[in-house]
Amino acid sequence: MPTTTPEMQFIAEPGKHDMTTVSVHDAPREAVWRAFTEQELLIRHWGPEGLTTEVDEYDPRPGGRWRFVQRGDDGEYAFRGVIHSMEPNERLIQTFEWEGLPGHVCLQTLILEDAGEGRTRVTQHAVFQTVEDRDGMADAGAREFAPEGVAKLAEVLREL
Repeated sequence: MPTTTPEMQFIAEPGKHDMTTVSVHDAPREAVWRAFTEQELLIRHWGPEGLTTEVDEYDPRPGGRWRFVQRGDDGEYAFRGVIHSMEPNERLIQTFEWEGLPGHVCLQTLILEDAGEGRTRVTQHAVFQTVEDRDGMADAGAREFAPEGVAKLAEVLREL
């Protein structure tokens, strides 16, 4: 597989409640699905460089809960959610909440599409309760982290 980082789009239109990241990876959907649903693979691309991600709880099934804790030199950050729907190799829907700002929950949808020639289009879409919540998440690192997350995912996929 190529060792280049996939191109990506980060979309957060002014005044809207959602943001979307789209990238295409040189890996089949089955491998990408594994990278998003197998704990050992997921924590390798989940979160920015410089932080370690530890799993407090992870039950990858509809109705299952998850809680990850990231630790770094500047502190600890915990995130949690509930998995609402899983269609293997196609779609995962879950909630996402940063425990540092409880009650501000967004709904995340992961969509995997065949992009031809063994590649997969990965669309990550998040809908927030308010435009302010969306802007806060984008400004708190989502916009900045998106290319890094795509690159880390590509690295995991190269090894599968």
